[in-house]
Amino acid sequence: MNRKRLLITCVGLWLAAFGIRVLSWQDNRLDAGKVEWVIAAEYREAGTLISQGEISSYLHNLYFMTHPPGYAIFLATIFKVIGNSETTVRMVQIACDAGAVVLVFLIATELLSSCTAIIAGLIVAVSPQLAYYPSLLLPDSLSVLPILLGIYCLAIARRHPRISLLFLAGAFVGISCWLRANALLMAPFLVPITPLLFKRGQRFAYSGALLLGTVLVIAPVTIKNLIVWHRVIPLSLGAGQKLLEGVAEYDRDNTLGIPKTDVGIVLQEAELQNRPEYARGLFTGDGIERDRARLTRGLSVIRAHPLWYLGVMTRRAASFLKLARVPLVSAQPTFSHSLRPQQDGDTVKLLSPAVLMETASNASSANAAALPEDVTTLQLIGDDSKYGVCFRSKPINVSKDSDYTLTVPLKLEAGRLLVSVTSADQKSHLSTTVVDPLEAVAPEAQPVQVVSLPLATGNDDSIRLVLSNGGAKARAQLGTVKFVEYGPTSYLRTRYPRMLIHVLQKAFVTACMLPLALVGLALLIRARRWQSLALLLIVPAYYLTLQSALHTERRYVIAIHYFLFMLVAISVSFIAGPVVAWSGRRLGWKTESLSL
Repeated sequence: MNRKRLLITCVGLWLAAFGIRVLSWQDNRLDAGKVEWVIAAEYREAGTLISQGEISSYLHNLYFMTHPPGYAIFLATIFKVIGNSETTVRMVQIACDAGAVVLVFLIATELLSSCTAIIAGLIVAVSPQLAYYPSLLLPDSLSVLPILLGIYCLAIARRHPRISLLFLAGAFVGISCWLRANALLMAPFLVPITPLLFKRGQRFAYSGALLLGTVLVIAPVTIKNLIVWHRVIPLSLGAGQKLLEGVAEYDRDNTLGIPKTDVGIVLQEAELQNRPEYARGLFTGDGIERDRARLTRGLSVIRAHPLWYLGVMTRRAASFLKLARVPLVSAQPTFSHSLRPQQDGDTVKLLSPAVLMETASNASSANAAALPEDVTTLQLIGDDSKYGVCFRSKPINVSKDSDYTLTVPLKLEAGRLLVSVTSADQKSHLSTTVVDPLEAVAPEAQPVQVVSLPLATGNDDSIRLVLSNGGAKARAQLGTVKFVEYGPTSYLRTRYPRMLIHVLQKAFVTACMLPLALVGLALLIRARRWQSLALLLIVPAYYLTLQSALHTERRYVIAIHYFLFMLVAISVSFIAGPVVAWSGRRLGWKTESLSL
C-alpha cells in the first residue's frame, strides 16, 4: 500500500472509530460517571490539585499513591490548557482511543496483509467493548495506546533492526505504567521474544535497550516515592489489597478467612490489630506497611495452597477472554437534553402506583387487587426467579422522538432491583438502571432512593415502567413516579448509521469472537508466521499469566482484545478470501492470504 492510500485509510479508520465512540458516549454519558465514581473522583481531585499548582498536597496524600501519577497529570494538563470539563476529558480520551484503532491497523499491516489489517481496524473500531471504555473517567483505555505503540516499534524493528526502536518500545511500556501499574513487568516479559525477531549477536543489546527504556521512564516515579515516603515503591500501592481479594473471590466457603471487599479488609485489620483508625480506609495509619502486610499474607496463602491457586489463576485467565457485556450503540437516538431542575413550561405528571397499575398484567402478588386512588406507596415482592417481574405499569402515552425522564422513588429492603422503561410491547428497552441496597444497613432502615430514568421515545408512542428482580429476589416499596417531558430528541439524523452499527455490534459476543480468534491462531501456526504470532500473542500472554494472580476487573485487561481482534481479522480475511482478494486488486492493496 503506497503512502497516500495508507494515509487515507488511517484517516478513514480514525474517523469511523471516533464517530462510533462518540455515539457510545452519547448513549452512556449520563451513566458513565457512576462507574467507579469514587476512584474517578480521586483522579479528578488529584488532577485539580496539580493544575492549581498544589504539588505538595498531591505528593503527600497517601491515597493518591494507590494509582500511578500519569492519569492525574493527564487530567491536570487538560484542566489547565482546555478547561475543567469532564466532557472535554472524554473527547480527548475518545480521540486517543480512535488513534489506537489506527495503530492496530498499522501493526497488522506490518505483520499480516493490508486487507487483513483494514478488517482488524474495522473490527476494533466497531467493538462495543472498546468503544465503551473511553467514556469513563478512568485511565484504562488510555493506557493501551502506549502498549500498542511499543508493539508497533517491535514490529518495525524486526524488518529494520535499530536499537533506538527497542528503546522506544520499552519507553512506551513505561508510559503505560505511568497510567496503570498493570504493565509493570511487561518489558521483562517481552525479552524472551527477541530471539525470534533478531539475529544472534543483536539480542543481548536489543533486550537491554528494551529494559532500559522502561526503567528510565518509570524511574522518576520510583525516585519521587523514595524521596516523599522513604520507601522503595516502583509505581503505586494496592498490590496487597488486589492479591488478597484475588485469593478470597474464589474461596467460596470462606475457609481462608479473607474478606472479599475493601470494606471487609479494613474492618478485619482494625479488629485484628486493635487499631480503630484502620477502619477508616485502606491506607489510614501506617498505610504502606499495611499494604505490604497484605501482600505477605496473600503470598503465604498461595505458598500453602499452590495447586489450588494455580487453578484459580487458570479460571480467572479464562474469564479474561470473555467479552464484557456493555451497552451496544442504540439503534435509535438517545436522550439528548441535559438533566436540569424542573422549569416553567415543562410538562410534568405525577403518577401514583394506583394510577400506574394494570392489575391484569402485573406479576407481583401485591398487585393482585385494585388499589385505592389515594395509595401512594406499593409494596413489591419478587418471585423466586432471578429476573422475575415485580411490577409492570400500564402503557403511558408519550410523543414520538421526544425526551422524557421518569423519577422513581424506591425503598429497596432486600435483593437487587432492575428498573426499566420499555416500549409498550416490551420488545425494546429505552432506559435501565440497577438499584442495590446500602451495605451494612438493616432492611427497615434502608433510605428511599430516587432513581432517574432519562429516555428518548424514538418511534414509540407509549411506554411502560417495569421493575424486576436483578439476579436476586427483591423486596421494595414503590412511591409516586414523576414524569417530565423535555422536548424533541436531537441528533435524529444519526438514526441510520446507528442502526448499522447496532446490528454489527451484536456479533461481538464471546461465542462468536473467541472461535474466530482461535481459527486465526491456527492459520498463523499453519503458515509458520512465528514472528507475527509472537508479537500478537505476547501482550495477551502477559495479562493471562501475571494479571491472573490478582483480583481483576474487565477494564484492567482490555489490551488483550485489541490483539485477539487481529486474530479474528485473520479468520474473516480467510473466510471472505475471494471477496477480499478482488477488492484488494481493485484498490491496489497487498492481498497475500494465509492458508491451512
